[in-house]
Amino acid sequence: SDAGVPANGALFATVLIAAISSIIMGLYANLPIALAPGMGLNAFFTYTLVLSMGLSWQQALGAVFISGIGCIIISLPGLNLREAIVRAVPTGVRLGVAAGIGLFLALIGMVNAGVIVANPATVVGFAGFSPNFVLFVIGLVVAGWLLVKKVKGALLIGILAATALAMIFQAVGWVEGAVFYPSSLVALPSFDTFLAMDLRGVLTLAVLGPVFALLFTDMFDSISTFMAVSKVAGLQEADGTPKNVGKALMADSVATMLSGPVGSSSATSYIESAAGVNAGGRSGLTAVVAGLLFLPFMFFSPLLGLVPAVATAPVLVLVGLFMMSTLKDLDWNDYGTVIPAFVALIAIPFTYSITTGIVLGFIVHVLLKVLTGKISEVPLILWVVFALSVVLLLI
Repeated sequence: SDAGVPANGALFATVLIAAISSIIMGLYANLPIALAPGMGLNAFFTYTLVLSMGLSWQQALGAVFISGIGCIIISLPGLNLREAIVRAVPTGVRLGVAAGIGLFLALIGMVNAGVIVANPATVVGFAGFSPNFVLFVIGLVVAGWLLVKKVKGALLIGILAATALAMIFQAVGWVEGAVFYPSSLVALPSFDTFLAMDLRGVLTLAVLGPVFALLFTDMFDSISTFMAVSKVAGLQEADGTPKNVGKALMADSVATMLSGPVGSSSATSYIESAAGVNAGGRSGLTAVVAGLLFLPFMFFSPLLGLVPAVATAPVLVLVGLFMMSTLKDLDWNDYGTVIPAFVALIAIPFTYSITTGIVLGFIVHVLLKVLTGKISEVPLILWVVFALSVVLLLI
């Protein structure tokens, strides 16, 4: 909304691109990874392209389309730069990123629940005992208890239980605004953003830098998600590379390209896909089903207000727990591996950016190799990634 995008149009575009891109990922790459517009890319769209650079939101959609074309080009067989980067990611960085994403999800969950708030003295702090805190703890304990009992659908049941409890709390006046009861169950989709992108205003040298940043932010976000989810799902090759990564990266690139015409910020692979993996998803059928389940909300969008953020927050925390399990594979006696892993791990939640975490992990890994006389262990593609990482931090 800060970018001036019509709210109803943005909602329709988000649902449509999430459905299309998730189905493409499932059918083409056969991986249990859903896609949707990423929050970090939403922020870049709004605060960099529109508010900082002065582009209209229609021109910003054009920039998304161009970055998607770029993603497709570097994912083409023969060039395949994105797959080469994935295969070159050091083991420590791969494991650290997965765990860092876990901490990031847990932080987002606790912020969404209102358990953690900004504190000028300590950066963040505990919001204090409140009905929201009670709802969060109950949702966490219920879902956790079901996981201990190995009940199928534990996370979904936890969300439903917390939602029902939030409705009760709101009915008796203990909380306000947690659940939004719609006046109608059905709302016709809005096409305000569909095919509204403007390419003429972004075909200039001044926009080249931000488009480059958008492209590589999307790329590193996607690579991080593929590595993390494939690790948790056990869908890896012998060298730790995610299975079908070439097809997955191409599906992700096509999703980014389609986002512009549809009227959304860049769609990217969603780390919350780990929730589906935890429920047993191991194939593209998981992503296809997720995509199909988005479609009804083009017409039943008012129902989305019935599920409060505090009900989904415990699930984010528990998915974060699943991601943290990757740390068991670290060789804690090898500081050359552990230090880049730890830098990536802490940078992701502390900077609120997956891209920043993986970029810093790359940089620290390469510099440690150089300073310890192991420069020959740094392949050419990793030097390319190192240079791109430095440029990305400078933009």
